[in-house]
Amino acid sequence: MARGEMKAQKQIGRLLRPAVGAGGASFAAIGKVILVAVLLTLVVLWRFSVGNVQTADGPPAQQPIAQATDDRLAWLPIIQANRAANPIHQGIATYYDATGAGACMFDPSPDDLMVAAMNAEEYDNAALCGAYVHVIGPQGAVTVRIVDLCPGCKAGHLDLSREAFAQIADLALGRVPITWQIVSPELAGPIAYHFKDGSNQWWTAVQVRHHRNPVARLEYRKDNGLWITVPRTSYNYFVQTDPGMGPGPYTFRVTDRYGNTLTDTGIPHIENGTVEGAAQFPPGP
Repeated sequence: MARGEMKAQKQIGRLLRPAVGAGGASFAAIGKVILVAVLLTLVVLWRFSVGNVQTADGPPAQQPIAQATDDRLAWLPIIQANRAANPIHQGIATYYDATGAGACMFDPSPDDLMVAAMNAEEYDNAALCGAYVHVIGPQGAVTVRIVDLCPGCKAGHLDLSREAFAQIADLALGRVPITWQIVSPELAGPIAYHFKDGSNQWWTAVQVRHHRNPVARLEYRKDNGLWITVPRTSYNYFVQTDPGMGPGPYTFRVTDRYGNTLTDTGIPHIENGTVEGAAQFPPGP
């Protein structure tokens, strides 16, 4: 007799002995005991049969972990939580004479023109400004930074710089099919905070720069320890007004689209100036 069957019979014996030996036990109580015994038998036999399933390669297949406590089986399922990766988009690419500046209000970057404009449907109130996108075209691939908005472009459409488009197709084609995906390239140095021209203690405008992952939220901490989420504008500045943030220095907390946070303290207010933080975001999925 299989060990699983013997164990099941022993369990049934333990359960039935007190019920049958009690002269005043009701048939309903005995019925409940028998039902539990039957269910226990089925569980034991199932465990015994599954535990001996052979895979195509020979050894038994791995099964969910079970713990035995006081002759009771507690089943612990194996749970795998896979972090969703950034989706791959399908669309088209065109090109324009880019400078590195644009709707995201970054400074021109003549030494780095691997940049692009995001379509209006996925610009998402500047949420993808500064994000890095890997683009695959008919003749190659390129990674670009989002610096501008393409108002007439539909979902999936990227308007690349002339220099970036040349990496994936002949310029003479002008318009080609592509796939693209948000990525997290290695960047040298930490994130940075740029204060807009005209920014002050009553109207405080901050832009996060040099971030490897898309920025989802900027907060500042008040003197009482309360964190305040700063509204984001379509021109890629976080603007706090009525009241402003005060004269500074500030404590900022920046959250990327994957939930990673960076906190920087002692950031001085420098109108039209840039102040480096202390660290960079970890890689995204």
